[in-house]
Amino acid sequence: MNGKTAPALSRQEAMKQLLQGVTDDKAGYAQLLSLLDEQFDAAIRHQRERLGSIAAAIADLVDTLETRRARRVELATVLAGPQPTMEAIFALLRPESRARVQEDWAALEQMVGAAKAGGKRNGDLLAEQYTIMQRVLHGEDQLYEPV
Repeated sequence: MNGKTAPALSRQEAMKQLLQGVTDDKAGYAQLLSLLDEQFDAAIRHQRERLGSIAAAIADLVDTLETRRARRVELATVLAGPQPTMEAIFALLRPESRARVQEDWAALEQMVGAAKAGGKRNGDLLAEQYTIMQRVLHGEDQLYEPV
């Protein structure tokens, strides 16, 4: 380390970065939703190699989204203090900007919910396929012994 610290962000720059992160996340979640649909299709078609590459792409994208989320929390803390909320951030905006940002935020929240549902759907399908394959390979577990 050279002993220098990064200069503090201005409030304007912090807000700009936070809003850009929301926009970037909307694009990222659109990509994630597409990947989840591809994953579902590959699982239905039993395309193991394709599933592997899609899973890697999903993992990389989720890491990126998480990094941006953590940065958004840091920026929101700069703008609104400890334990910030998006409502507090919205209150800092001019009325003409506020409505658009609130719409973007609502769209992002909806996309996050859709991604969670898609991930659960895919996980359930893959778990069921695994269970079926185990039955095919190893037979059913017998709860009762035949007479």
